[in-house]
Amino acid sequence: MSRTIVLASTQIDMSYLLPTFAKLAPELDIRMHQEAPEHADTVLCWHAPAGLFGALPRLRLVQSIAAGVDHITADPTVPPDVPICRIIDPNMASGMVAYVVWAVTHRHRHFDQYLARQTQGIWQENPIVPTRLHRVGIAGMGVLGLAVASALAMLGYDVAGWSRGPKPDLPAGVMGYHGAGQLGDFLARSDSLVCLLPLTDETQGFLNADLFARLPAGAHLINVGRGGHLVDRDLLAALDRGQLGAATLDAFTEEPLPGDHPFWRDRRIVVTPHIATRTGPTVVVTQLLANLARLDAGTPLVGAIDRQRGY
Repeated sequence: MSRTIVLASTQIDMSYLLPTFAKLAPELDIRMHQEAPEHADTVLCWHAPAGLFGALPRLRLVQSIAAGVDHITADPTVPPDVPICRIIDPNMASGMVAYVVWAVTHRHRHFDQYLARQTQGIWQENPIVPTRLHRVGIAGMGVLGLAVASALAMLGYDVAGWSRGPKPDLPAGVMGYHGAGQLGDFLARSDSLVCLLPLTDETQGFLNADLFARLPAGAHLINVGRGGHLVDRDLLAALDRGQLGAATLDAFTEEPLPGDHPFWRDRRIVVTPHIATRTGPTVVVTQLLANLARLDAGTPLVGAIDRQRGY
């Protein structure tokens, strides 16, 4: 079947996928969103232009290039009968584990202070706190959250996870919390809080002043979820009060982060450009091709989300 696939993004250059399509599926008609024809039936995207989905009457599939799909579900023009799929990448977890382990240890072991002192030629030790005395909380216990929890527990950290519902098969050494009723207890024992939640209507603005007030004083926030989880002004206020001691942020409401945003110049905040983990083009294109074949065959799609839950 002849297909036209639209590569769409307002934030990144999607042409990086063109060589992989040329190698794996040269017969496909690949278009950038600026020239999307009405007969296109597939959109592969990361933050597509508003209204694009509604302008394609033959649309049959919307595929994200990453695990997150909130950038798709937020667009009301996606027809309700069109499936939305996220990428399932077996290598994504290892990248996220590496980033979060770095973020936790960077702050817990005072490497931020050692780097600052190096520029001044200052030889000064900080007290070394054993990993077993540093409590890490992971909000969001999906595939990535479970992998991060397992790695941190193996390093000896005191790890707990929180999710919407109970998780019966947690990694060894990881304590489980779930639901609104257990959120307070989970936060109270999180010296480092890692956000790996999906972005839904329920989790929009999850990282706010009320939540920060329930963390131990001086806690470290690590947001590797979505920018929409965080209320920026509440973070800055919590840092100013000393309720939070530091933040490591890899996702932002507006990306790229504007040059005049206060996060750039705040020494208490580490900013990275949404690079905690990445999926390579071969994985993206291969999964899309598999889903197109499944769509034609009428079989379940890989990574299809529940439109009601939003993930």
